[in-house]
Amino acid sequence: MKLKTIAKFATFCLIMTLIGCASKSTNDGYSSVTGWKYNDKAGAGFEVINGFKSEVPYGMVAIEGGSYSIGEKGEFITGPRNNKRRRVTVSSFYMDQYEIRNIDWREYTNWMQVVFGKTAPKLVAKTQPDFKVWREELAYNEPYLENYFSHPSYDQYPVVGVSWEQAMDYCTWRTDRVNELKLINEGIIAPPDFKSLQKQTNHDSIANSFVFNTQKYLLQSNYQPKVGKNNKKDVYGQNRKVSMNDGILFSAYRLPTEAEWEFAAYAVFSNKDGLVPEGKIYPWSGTQARNLSKRQLGSMEANFVRGRGDMMGTSGSLNDKAAITAPVNFYSPNDFGLYNMAGNVNEWVLDVYRSTSYEDMAEYNSFRGNVYLTPIVQSADAMGIKAYKTDSLGRIATQVANEDDVRNYKDGDSASQLNFALGDSTGLSNLKNPVKVDPTDILSPKITNRTRVYKGGSWKDRIYWLNPSTRRYLDQDKSSNEIGFRCAMSMIGNNDQSIKE
Repeated sequence: MKLKTIAKFATFCLIMTLIGCASKSTNDGYSSVTGWKYNDKAGAGFEVINGFKSEVPYGMVAIEGGSYSIGEKGEFITGPRNNKRRRVTVSSFYMDQYEIRNIDWREYTNWMQVVFGKTAPKLVAKTQPDFKVWREELAYNEPYLENYFSHPSYDQYPVVGVSWEQAMDYCTWRTDRVNELKLINEGIIAPPDFKSLQKQTNHDSIANSFVFNTQKYLLQSNYQPKVGKNNKKDVYGQNRKVSMNDGILFSAYRLPTEAEWEFAAYAVFSNKDGLVPEGKIYPWSGTQARNLSKRQLGSMEANFVRGRGDMMGTSGSLNDKAAITAPVNFYSPNDFGLYNMAGNVNEWVLDVYRSTSYEDMAEYNSFRGNVYLTPIVQSADAMGIKAYKTDSLGRIATQVANEDDVRNYKDGDSASQLNFALGDSTGLSNLKNPVKVDPTDILSPKITNRTRVYKGGSWKDRIYWLNPSTRRYLDQDKSSNEIGFRCAMSMIGNNDQSIKE
């Protein structure tokens, strides 16, 4: 007995010693492989951030990724078979809790007006939604055209009339404004002086000096916004710019991929045994359009059309209580805490549309639409420090080599590779052997590299489209009164802390 007790005690001491060593080498600022101290002014100056904790971006929910069955959850005879079932895995990411609202978009257009209104009004005009999407030849919708975007009654309603391209521009703008505020709050840069901006008349000066751009801040060595009171210093006390490695800046806001969006909509959760319940057709629990709980029995789970001419039910007994869109926080959230992942408005996603996307796909982070952009270098000094070309918005200008545009990778569809020129609705005039095709021919090519996926169903759709596996498409420069969007963001490091909070 004594020998066993001594052995147990010795084992315990060894474990505690190892724990102590590990604690000293990792938690106390020492390397576990060399023993050298981190962040030592007298040493090599290797900097390590201790106790880093990721932050959930503004307005977003942390989504823990995993494996799930993407694709159709039922067999609809009249439905397109363009999303057959297969198993994929998505990494953890962040997703907006709500669809982007009118008030959010007006904040964007207001900023653009203040900054570029005098020197580049065309840039401001490009950010405006297309109000004419509300017009319908056999309906009187002019009040929506005049009021839906601007009236405070619709502040909390989802913005519509914005194209995929406009949504992507918004994501970039949001990235810059959020990161700019982060650096201001840290005292690293000074806040922008909007009063002095009114005196400036040179557009290039405004775009390149006044406008903060995250990518330009990180890439261009000679780009340094007005320094704040706590400019970042290294261990030797030398001034330096913040990098992504400092853990201060957020990664880019963007549209969610189709795989991410569908995963988030279904809110795929396993039970305590690690099994995922099957048979879920909509983002909410169950297979019915009405709430089955005692507290909300019979209430509608989403905003959609029940049947011909039935947009919201009858007076005195309205069912979904919305003739058109509804506020973004209306109805119940799904198990991830996301609102209106079915109904209200369809939502743009990042992917290029192909009816056969399910045939050639990656098992991890499935996505079609990669175009790898390269920043355009304007000049470089003798030390190799680069200055980059900027565009009219003060952002880094980019280019893409032919081999870096892989939207057609393993596509096999020659029609999708056609280059549609202005005035040529078929794209066939750009082929080596041009073919004349009647542009009104319903069989002429319609799918191009500019055709994007949207999902989720809307206020004017039947319930079939509320199934997250259904998918439709529209050219990226087009818009509709039934399509909006929400943003996503990649999670760096799949940090469990931000998911559990």
